[in-house]
Amino acid sequence: MSPYALSVLMSSLAVGTVTTLSSTHWFLAWMGLEINTLAIIPLMTKMHHPRATESATKYFLTQATASALILFSTTINAWILGEWTITNLNPMSSTILTIALAMKLGIAPFHLWLPDVLQGLNLMTGLILSTWQKLAPMALLIMISHQLNSNLLMMMAILSTIVGGWGGLNQIQMRKIMAYSSIAHLGWMILILTFSPTLTILNLMIYILLTTSMFMMMINLYSTNINKLATSWLKTPTLSALMMITLMALGGLPPTSGFLPKWLILQEMTKQHMGLISTIMAMSALLSLFFYLRLSYAISLTTAPNISNSNLVWRTKLKPLTALPASIVMSLLLMPITPLLLTMII
Repeated sequence: MSPYALSVLMSSLAVGTVTTLSSTHWFLAWMGLEINTLAIIPLMTKMHHPRATESATKYFLTQATASALILFSTTINAWILGEWTITNLNPMSSTILTIALAMKLGIAPFHLWLPDVLQGLNLMTGLILSTWQKLAPMALLIMISHQLNSNLLMMMAILSTIVGGWGGLNQIQMRKIMAYSSIAHLGWMILILTFSPTLTILNLMIYILLTTSMFMMMINLYSTNINKLATSWLKTPTLSALMMITLMALGGLPPTSGFLPKWLILQEMTKQHMGLISTIMAMSALLSLFFYLRLSYAISLTTAPNISNSNLVWRTKLKPLTALPASIVMSLLLMPITPLLLTMII
């Protein structure tokens, strides 16, 4: 792709997200979401492969349906209340809008498009779809969090964590595993949304850090499935070890950064006297942890450290991704500065 076209598309992605984040009018927020959608579709199809075209088509149809629902719900809201302000919603518009934004994010039961779309993309576009594209819809959910139906959100949250854990168990493709990981993490975010939006923002920040680190390491190691991941120890032992620890952080094991949001969310849910839901969420997190452990096993134990049956260079030259060391450090070591992070968000 031409550098000029790439710069225009990346700028459009930034403009779309910033437009939605800074808007107080529903129509302006909808325009930002549309700019986002239209800017990423050329990035999806730049591989010139039937699978990429299929992914872009599925993504476009899903996002167009969600955008139509957003426009429909906000029009009903303007008809009933006589205003387009984001912070004022009637109950019917709130429910339709929750469903529309769940479709945009890939929250269960509206998640079926996400694994297939992510599998058809290259790793860099997959990184953008898994991180940057979550910002605008999640920002809208946070802005209207005090008017959302908490029972609907909790049902979708429990379903997302279970589907995200169960769906990733039998996968061998890394991009599909990351898609199911995204679904499970989004479940944790929307669970706490109506009770503590601050914790949702913290969870989103840490999810973006962990996912960015994982995708950057996959780009460095050229790993798109478990078989390729199994030979990564031969290429870069240090990076492979760090990938194992990052997978543990995605699973939420202490003392990594991934443990922090799960701990705080379960604590808050217990304060709200929702022990049963907290138990279900904690148990469903074990499903996700299982396939992260399976990937760690593939990295460390399935290949001998000094024998390779493939034509691999003993030490490959890494791609110059300068943000990788910083993202890995933040993915693993944010736990001690938890009070500072919460103070900054509040």
